[in-house]
Amino acid sequence: MATPSLPSEVPDRSQPVPPSPPPRRWPRLWVVAGVVIGLTAISCGTVTRTVMAPPSIPGATFVGSAACADCHDKLCRDFKFATHARLEAKGPKALDVGCESCHGPGSLHNESGGAPHTIVNPRKSPEVCFECHLSQRGEFGLPSHHPVAEGRLTCGDCHPPHHGPAVKAGGTAMLGENEACLTCHSAQRGPYVFEHEALRDGCTTCHRPHGSVNDKLLTQRNATLCLRCHFQQQSGGNILIGGMNHSQFLSQGTCWSGGCHEAVHGSQVNSSLRY
Repeated sequence: MATPSLPSEVPDRSQPVPPSPPPRRWPRLWVVAGVVIGLTAISCGTVTRTVMAPPSIPGATFVGSAACADCHDKLCRDFKFATHARLEAKGPKALDVGCESCHGPGSLHNESGGAPHTIVNPRKSPEVCFECHLSQRGEFGLPSHHPVAEGRLTCGDCHPPHHGPAVKAGGTAMLGENEACLTCHSAQRGPYVFEHEALRDGCTTCHRPHGSVNDKLLTQRNATLCLRCHFQQQSGGNILIGGMNHSQFLSQGTCWSGGCHEAVHGSQVNSSLRY
């Protein structure tokens, strides 16, 4: 007896059905990879350099530093030896960092014969400096900071912008770093009969000049600051500093607020800086 043929619409299951080909995902993967590479490139570019835009003045155009020299000849002459003058882009389209990078386009200033309101004055606002010095902007927002944001101090009080090193009396000047601080903090200048040797290394050995989370702009808090230099030794349950047991003293407060070493910058009467 003949076997009836199967209907044409019913598949023959006597043979294994080949698996369906996987969906093509390569184009999507290439798109994702491109986005990741692009974001990485942007991220690396933003964290390694600062994007700085000169100040804008409505209606003014750039005229070049040569035009500024017509009136400000001494400033322009001295600026060639300033720290900021070393910032120079390389290549055939290089532009020197000139006056208008900080003061804005100077066409209106020239046309008005030097009217002060037609040009940006960084001494009245630190925002111009913060365009490049981003980390300092953050430091001035810390709990203990020099009053730059409050307008009682300007960046130019410590950093001459037009001539010489960017820090007053810097470079190879003797104790140059301290001079910028001692201009205002004259009581700490001395001379002292018994000086604190840390002053020889500069005020920034103990203080952060722009801002700190610690009181008095200190780099470290409590006795941790002093113990960076003054060696601490434990012997028989005692904490020896300078050969003296400080176990009880350290619980009274910091080395200077506990009533011990109050003359932290120098003393006229005591070698341990007590008075």
